[in-house]
Amino acid sequence: RPPALRLPPLLTPEEAAAERRRRKRRLRIEPPLSHRPQPQQQRIPKPQSNPNAPKLPEPVSALAGNRLNLHNRILTLIRENDLDEAALLTRHSIYSNCRPTVFTCNAVLNALLRQARYADLLSLHRFITQASVAPTVVTHNLLLQAYCDCRKTDIALEHFRLLLKDDSPVLPSPTTYRILAKGLVDNSKLDQAVELKDGMLEKGFVAPDPLVYNFLMGGFVRANEPEKVISLFEELKEKLGGGMIYDGTPYGNLMKAYFMKGMEEEAMVCYSEVLGEGSKVRFGAVSYNSVLDALGRHGKLDDAIKLFDRMIKEHDPPRRIAVNLGSFNVMVDAFCIAGRFNDAIKVFGEMGERKCTPDTLSYNNLIDQLGKNQLVGQAEELYKEMGERGINPDEYTYILLAEACFGVDRADDAVGYFKKMVDLGLRPNANAYNKVIGGLVDVGRLDEAQGFFDQMPEKEVKPNVASYELLLKAYVEAGRLDNAIKTAEGILLDESVAFSDEMKELLEGALRKVGREEDIAKMYEDVEREKAERAARAAEEKARAEALAREEEERKKAEAAAKEAAAARASQAAIEAVLGRRKEAAKEESPDGGSNADDGGILKRLGIANGPAEEKRAENGNIVGASVGDESVKQDGEAKEGAGSGGAADQATAL
Repeated sequence: RPPALRLPPLLTPEEAAAERRRRKRRLRIEPPLSHRPQPQQQRIPKPQSNPNAPKLPEPVSALAGNRLNLHNRILTLIRENDLDEAALLTRHSIYSNCRPTVFTCNAVLNALLRQARYADLLSLHRFITQASVAPTVVTHNLLLQAYCDCRKTDIALEHFRLLLKDDSPVLPSPTTYRILAKGLVDNSKLDQAVELKDGMLEKGFVAPDPLVYNFLMGGFVRANEPEKVISLFEELKEKLGGGMIYDGTPYGNLMKAYFMKGMEEEAMVCYSEVLGEGSKVRFGAVSYNSVLDALGRHGKLDDAIKLFDRMIKEHDPPRRIAVNLGSFNVMVDAFCIAGRFNDAIKVFGEMGERKCTPDTLSYNNLIDQLGKNQLVGQAEELYKEMGERGINPDEYTYILLAEACFGVDRADDAVGYFKKMVDLGLRPNANAYNKVIGGLVDVGRLDEAQGFFDQMPEKEVKPNVASYELLLKAYVEAGRLDNAIKTAEGILLDESVAFSDEMKELLEGALRKVGREEDIAKMYEDVEREKAERAARAAEEKARAEALAREEEERKKAEAAAKEAAAARASQAAIEAVLGRRKEAAKEESPDGGSNADDGGILKRLGIANGPAEEKRAENGNIVGASVGDESVKQDGEAKEGAGSGGAADQATAL
């Protein structure tokens, strides 16, 4: 209930009434504050969003509800190793009501990467990109790793530069720099790797990373440049504050650099500092392996054995991982370098005790060491063991066995291993063929070597310059100059290889010794003639292909014209059919089955019959040719006919 009106004191009833009237007038003129329009705040125009701007990736919270169920379903397929179904389900779900998150897509991409299915990975990545799935830095890292594994480092760097743009919603992570640094180093592009490291420091996206420096140091170790290795370590130490580097990753390569420079004492001092008692430097399996390799390759086998035993004691998975498959491979190499092959085989057999299953690479490593030292029997035992364990040998396994057999004069067994590799569907490259060709050449079986050379084009393997030179040297040494000339002609006709000056002098010198100098000029003439004939055949094939293309184009044009004509005829027939049906309907509505009902009725009432004269006039274009319902034409015809029929028009007027 509103409060009672409080009147000012000492007011008469007349004054009070006047006051009330004044207040009412005021309310009519000035409405209450709540009814008054409020001043509008100045609106700040929102900047128009750019539709081409990169989208931000989804947060982790998007992985919930049905999308989480889909994610778990795809992870189950990945665990069951059904990657085709996982990728297919991801594609189908993109345009469904339950769209997969970028985290689900990353899981499938990672599974494809682990199995080296790079084509499928790139195809799926292209698909999700076209479907506007905003990538995370993990997505970019997986793509960069695929490019680096395929030795496409230039494409990887081009993609990496997209992350450095100002409008990029994703910034590179330390893993991004590590992937690129390792890829560049593995492809012997050390200068670009150093530029990448400098860019990392300049941009400041990540702190100086010991792993990136370690990859660079390892590259310079392989390039036999120990000074740069030590310089990189000092630079890293300065960037991290000048004190001890507590990440143990770079110390193995630093020790290798010291050993390479003959600074054995400095290397062992470094070893004692970082791995001695009370050291706070953190070591994992990878960093331990690097130090272990440095010791084993530089005559410190006893120290390597002690360190390996320490690693075994510290190994306590899953809390502490101090040993992995690489640790055993490093120790195998160390024992083989020292000539202790039985110990190497023993260490190799201990992998299973530490829950490490050897892979094809591990077997190849030991088979290589045994084969080089003519322990072919033990190498073949390892090959049989691979089959028993269900580990599939690769092309390199068979080539190592073939080389080992050639080394102990077992050429037939070497050829047998190579043929078995081909029969199993493996695809040896030109270098693999060269191993067999070279082994057969060394034992004087040139015809068999030529047979394997001729087999290369059949297997879609292109010979390289070493393939030609192996045969050319062998034929010259054996005095089979006709075969040597034929091989040289093959080099000259193959545009992908070059005829080196050394090979030219070798062949020409051999021909001069037997007085066949004219064969040199004849060989070049034959090559030029063959090239001209090939060019003519290529031009003829090109002209024939162009003629066939023109004929095909003309045929397609003729087919298109025929289709258009058929469509026009069909359209005309349809129109005529419609008109015919209308005429039939009009005839059915007419009493005498011909003219319009109204026209027929009038003519009947007028007593006009359609005799021969009328039909003749109809042929001359009077009234019979008029369409149904055309009253104006009909009236003109009736008027003309009435004028000559003696009073028909008067009767029509009377009606």
